[in-house]
Amino acid sequence: MKATWMPNRYWTPRMAFAIAGTMGLSAFVLLSTCSPTVPALTRVNALKVLRIATFNSPTTYYEGAAGPTGFEYDLARGFAHDLGVELEVVVADSPSEILELVDSGHAHLGAGLSITPGREKLARFTPPLRSVVSQLIYRSGQVKPKTLYELSGELWVPADSADAETLTELAHINPQLRWRETADYSSEELLYQVANGQVDYTIAPSDLVAINQRYYTQLRVAFALTDPQNIAWAFARGDESLYSRALNFIDKLDRQELVSVRDRHFGHVSGVGTYGALVLATHAQTRLPRYRLAFETASARNGLDWRLLASVGYQESHWDPAAVSPTGVRGLMQITADTADFLDIQNRLDPAQSIEGAARYLQKLKNRLPPEIPEPDRTWMMLASYNVGTGHLMDARDLTLLQGGDPNRWVDVRTHLPLLTQSKWHRQTRHGYARGHEAVTYVGNIRTYYDMLAWITGGISLPEEEAGPVDPDAPRKKQEEPLNINSPVL
Repeated sequence: MKATWMPNRYWTPRMAFAIAGTMGLSAFVLLSTCSPTVPALTRVNALKVLRIATFNSPTTYYEGAAGPTGFEYDLARGFAHDLGVELEVVVADSPSEILELVDSGHAHLGAGLSITPGREKLARFTPPLRSVVSQLIYRSGQVKPKTLYELSGELWVPADSADAETLTELAHINPQLRWRETADYSSEELLYQVANGQVDYTIAPSDLVAINQRYYTQLRVAFALTDPQNIAWAFARGDESLYSRALNFIDKLDRQELVSVRDRHFGHVSGVGTYGALVLATHAQTRLPRYRLAFETASARNGLDWRLLASVGYQESHWDPAAVSPTGVRGLMQITADTADFLDIQNRLDPAQSIEGAARYLQKLKNRLPPEIPEPDRTWMMLASYNVGTGHLMDARDLTLLQGGDPNRWVDVRTHLPLLTQSKWHRQTRHGYARGHEAVTYVGNIRTYYDMLAWITGGISLPEEEAGPVDPDAPRKKQEEPLNINSPVL
């Protein structure tokens, strides 16, 4: 097995001896492994650990700036909390490895797997937690194919993937269908190969495609290959104990909370578009270095993430200190004359003053928000206030509450902000009409810009050129890549 253990809690010899002293070493070994004589729920409760097997990817589990995160991680952490235990993550390389870890008892559940007929024979799946669509991907500049049978090059997919299973089923209908499977490359790595011209076509899940199109702007979607495919948790067959608790957890899981978790990880990935991502990548190399120190200094003084502040600046002016809007706002952060007077900014066109003033203003807006609004919703509402004004944001929160939503959740408030353009609704508010749609787009764009800047500046070096020379052996021989890609096959 190539699984990597990535626990939230770390075992020490002292901890092991303590457990052995209370349970007996033989019992600890029995409970820690795959003994079929001990129900899974009993093992979890005895060890005080819920162990999940999943992929290391942006759609499942990864280490973010604030620690472990990801859609599957967040849900599994909630399940562990419900059980009263800690969460431990085992990173696997393939779906079959996840299923093997679950079947052997080395993991209590598998997360991030698409439900396929073949996999249903090997494990029990919970009700779906989300769904994706498999998409045929090609590189810009190529002729867009309309079917799988008119490809002008080779189609590569990861071995042991749901997409490989789909192609096998299609080949039973049309034996002329041809593709190549690789065990050396994941879906995300093949997307990188397509972007660099090293692979002609691949098939990948829609969520992974949307995330990677922000970084690899040459990727294009030809068509959807499948209907929506459900993704769920997998459990070993024959043991009802932990599976039943999972069903109970999912059943009582607040539907709104599930929507909120989805939005946190997938709700903003497609707002900017391919061209916008390409422009940002260019400006990050040509413009951002001039102002990065100012962003870092102002953010440190005001308790903000400098990349978030830089993302606001990019949304406002594309980091152009001479920018002037038709309405009279000026400078890199597009500050109004009234706001400049309020913040005692002498020269709005001076980048350092503009950035420092915007940082102070953002922090003031954040401090005005009700204390019960948690993060990250608090940050998104701060950004909405910067765009549309605190009064209008509060009006949207009132409308959210009026219609039965949660005014402290951005995903709910975001739905109600556009109502401020309708007289039926804004007449019921204190501050009246506002372009709520614009605020929603504004926040979504900044969230995407922030993700991209975090990726660009997170210690991962960008390639010097958009695409290097094509290796005729790729992907048979894995090349040294400038990007750290370690992702799943869903």
